[in-house]
Amino acid sequence: MGQQHSEEQGARNVSTEQLSHELALRFARKCFTPLEITHFKDVFRSLADEQDGIHYWKEETLCRFLVIPDALGPGPLIYQMATYLGAFPFPSLAPSILTIEAMLKVVVIMTERYGRVLKNGKADRNKLLFRSLAVFDRRMSSVHEKPSQEALDALREEQPGSGETAITSPIQSHAPRFSIDQPANDDEEEEDDDELALAALDSLDAIEVFKLDQRADTKIHHAQIPVDNFRRLLMLLLIIAPLDAQESLSGHAQRLTAARVEGLRRVADSILWSFTPEQNPGIFYHSFNIIIPASLPYMFDGLNPLFEHFLFSKNIDLSKRRRQSSFSTPLSSPIKLPSIVPQVLDTPLEPLLPREGEILDLNVLCQLAFFLKGSNLFRRLRPLYMGGEAGFSMGSIEQKVFNWRAPSLLLVSGTRLPSEPDGARERAFADTLPPKRFPNGASGNSTSGRVVFGAYLDVPWKHTYKEAIGGSDALLFQLEPIHEVFRASTINTEYATFTKHGVSFGNPPPRARPVSGLSQHATLGAVSLLLDASLEFGVLNHDSNGGGSFHPSQTRKNDWQDRFEIESLEIWGCGGDEEAEKQRAAWAFEDREAAARKTLRMGKDVESDRALLEMAGLIGNHNASGGSMG
Repeated sequence: MGQQHSEEQGARNVSTEQLSHELALRFARKCFTPLEITHFKDVFRSLADEQDGIHYWKEETLCRFLVIPDALGPGPLIYQMATYLGAFPFPSLAPSILTIEAMLKVVVIMTERYGRVLKNGKADRNKLLFRSLAVFDRRMSSVHEKPSQEALDALREEQPGSGETAITSPIQSHAPRFSIDQPANDDEEEEDDDELALAALDSLDAIEVFKLDQRADTKIHHAQIPVDNFRRLLMLLLIIAPLDAQESLSGHAQRLTAARVEGLRRVADSILWSFTPEQNPGIFYHSFNIIIPASLPYMFDGLNPLFEHFLFSKNIDLSKRRRQSSFSTPLSSPIKLPSIVPQVLDTPLEPLLPREGEILDLNVLCQLAFFLKGSNLFRRLRPLYMGGEAGFSMGSIEQKVFNWRAPSLLLVSGTRLPSEPDGARERAFADTLPPKRFPNGASGNSTSGRVVFGAYLDVPWKHTYKEAIGGSDALLFQLEPIHEVFRASTINTEYATFTKHGVSFGNPPPRARPVSGLSQHATLGAVSLLLDASLEFGVLNHDSNGGGSFHPSQTRKNDWQDRFEIESLEIWGCGGDEEAEKQRAAWAFEDREAAARKTLRMGKDVESDRALLEMAGLIGNHNASGGSMG
């Protein structure tokens, strides 16, 4: 007991810089293989600047190594995030100089490898990422400054003559603050502590040190991410969403035409509007913490392969085994930047999308990857039905979509209808619906009235007569002008129906026959999407009280209903060549069955058919009634 008390007391007396160094050592030992550490050190040292024995990375170095596209302007944000995460788990040490230890922690957090060390390895990094992006002064348009001479001088005074920076040689990174965000805490008790930071300090038996490091004047409720900054980050996240391990971002950056950038901005604005429905100048943690898990759970996944580039150096010959320790292998001379830029895979990859539709293009595909796993989308989608090509009819959908034995995506776009129906067609559609009680949904930044909705169906399509189809993984979502995902509820399982009355999600199957005394209007679910039988009009209904097959919005607590004229309708199969071949085989089987049934019809062998009918008593004079059909 006495020894344990002594150890705990000793942990409290250890400086935050020493604990930060100890955590970096544990990350190095447990989160990477010796070969990966060798690659990491080679990359870092080859590109590091040096001043008075301190090796560090500048913003330009980081952005050029990761091939961050200048056209979008997210470079300063990535650097800001790195200088904050480099101080993990002590916000008082941020912003940190990007020494090798700081950069190691950045890579561990960005690639989510911390679970190999931290006791609470499943802790979410979203709160830490918010802190790394947040600012405390709304007037701040410049998110950071480069490491100043004063900062380096202060660092040198703390650790004079340290020589080459290495993971095994502790380098204090406590420096005067740059003009970026101050670390933040929430003023609500349950949000005061960062789970990842607590897990890190718990692994070091230094929780008390962490609590002392938290400052009351930097609460999360004082912080926000400026909208313009977040827009630039969103555009980058959309680009890196399909990034594969070891794949350079340069190939994606080269496709940044003016039209692509404009499309990225449109998608980013739709996502932004879900965070700032009242056009706030910044994004607060409360909305960030609700919206990310609900509607954008995979938004930051692209950071993982991007920062794994630190673990692949072109300068190391993998065919030769190094005899020296991976922690002590020096480089004989620095290497110029172009030779160390992350390598591009030698084998050309298939296109991310086999073709673009009227709705689904590369930007929307990456938007979908923010809430549907990219492994089910990129290079896995097949166009099943395109309304503009196959014709807007239920029969066309049946011919194209049925027998697809895998999940699928339905996307529909259109223009909002006026409050009062204009013309006979609109009036006829309005007559099929209950009287409109809710106003139109929010328009976001759009002035065109364009809306885009969609649904993810996790089971094959088929006719529904009495029971709906779909499982608990089904989704209903809106992509434009506001991004939002409505997840399946278990209260009601009427997820999807396909009948002669149309296609619907979240609505009960229509009654086969009219019931006397009941309304003949379609029944709309609390949160539902209905496309009419002619595929000419649609309606998205949102009742904030819920109780239907899909949960209502977690951010927009009001009721709304968007009635719209359909302009484009697409259904995409989630699968590959195997699923496509199974669909072709199913159609071929049905064609053979139809041909076989056709040969049984009367007329192929008239005498045999007549004999069979006479034996059945359907023709001839031997029938007891004396009747005859012949």
